[in-house]
Amino acid sequence: MVSVGRHPNITLLSYSEVEKISGYVGNFVVSVRRKPRYVNEEQCNGCGTCIEKCPWKKIPAEFDLGLGKRTAIYFPFAQAVPRVPVIDTVNCAYFKSGKCKACEKFCPRDAIDFEQKEETIQFEAGTIILATGFKDFDPTGLPQYGYGTLPNVRTGMEIERLINTGGPTTGVVLLKDGHSPKKVAILHCVGSRGDENEYCSRVCCMYSLKLAQLIRDYVGAEVVEYYRDMRTFGKDYEAFYERVKQHGVEFMRYDKNIQVSQQNEQLKVSIIDVFTGKPVDTLVDMVVLSTGMEPQADQHETGTIFGVSRSPDGFFIEKHPKLAPVETTTDGVFLAGTCQGPKDIPDSVAQGGAAAACALSLMDAGRVSLEPYSTCVNPDICGGCRTCEGLCPFSAIEMVDHNGRQVANVNEILCKGCGVCAAACPAGAVLQHGFTQEQILAEIEGMLCLT
Repeated sequence: MVSVGRHPNITLLSYSEVEKISGYVGNFVVSVRRKPRYVNEEQCNGCGTCIEKCPWKKIPAEFDLGLGKRTAIYFPFAQAVPRVPVIDTVNCAYFKSGKCKACEKFCPRDAIDFEQKEETIQFEAGTIILATGFKDFDPTGLPQYGYGTLPNVRTGMEIERLINTGGPTTGVVLLKDGHSPKKVAILHCVGSRGDENEYCSRVCCMYSLKLAQLIRDYVGAEVVEYYRDMRTFGKDYEAFYERVKQHGVEFMRYDKNIQVSQQNEQLKVSIIDVFTGKPVDTLVDMVVLSTGMEPQADQHETGTIFGVSRSPDGFFIEKHPKLAPVETTTDGVFLAGTCQGPKDIPDSVAQGGAAAACALSLMDAGRVSLEPYSTCVNPDICGGCRTCEGLCPFSAIEMVDHNGRQVANVNEILCKGCGVCAAACPAGAVLQHGFTQEQILAEIEGMLCLT
């Protein structure tokens, strides 16, 4: 990310949101809303003095999933690029009461700007790559796991932050009572392969094995992994699975049902063992939930802006799973990473490279191929009713002026030849190349003559 931020041909618009896309492949116009940081990016050098001097230090940190605290002016996450802080206006004393301004007073670069305003910028783009990522599954709504109600039930992401030496506890994992856990259970397939989400999230098995290894090495606790199917499918992944087993991690296979409950000072994990068919109860000190991937909360809105369809599971859908795995039905828009479906880091990197290659090759070609069965409008017949404009799924039809009246016009670059407009036009003004009425009647007549 640091190399990306320093590259002369790359412009990073962080803390921004795409509001609108217009145009078509090779001629996109993108409108981006830039939110105010209240810190001047050009003047700030990321020294962190403002953060040190901020008196409001007990705000739950989003990056640490609420396990740690942050100040009212903060870096969104430790590896943020560019390294420029942002002021949380909801908790900042100046925005609440008009007092304080400690960050402005102590900033050695005069980079604090409380008068900064939101702005909208526009720029042109030839191609677009969507890499909006995923959302971690929230197990709060699944009572069988006890997350949010039972103490010492954590998600995998929470354990990642706790066991990290740069995390809120500097790598120390403790129970609610302050003691170190002696036995930890890791539960697979939380939010995957069930009623919540039918698909497999692919990464859960491997990051569960990694957490088991870390807990064994740095916490010194016993670890029991509850799995349904161990899907270690990548290069050397199976070898890692075998290594974790040799290091003393216990594995128990269960069916679809699992229950976590409180028993005295410990947690009880109840399953039906797949191999024996008998119920098995195990007492542990901590339960770690291996949560799966979900589409971003605004996946539908993002897909509408960029003209990208979604599959039944909510992720963006590619043009063809084998022949065009990174392309979409909107020419010039490509997919990369987990916005298209669950995948691990190597697959995301490979897909990112493929998307970049497709985008560059399209731009280098300097031309695009049109659909042979696109439609056109006879302006002399068109009545301007706009029926076709509202029905077009690709937004390829617009109204233009013709001899003093508004008629429909088809942009052949956007048109995919679905024929919806031709079938719906009440005046018969829309013609589809290769499927005109005369051609269809000629084909029928030829077939009748053959018989």
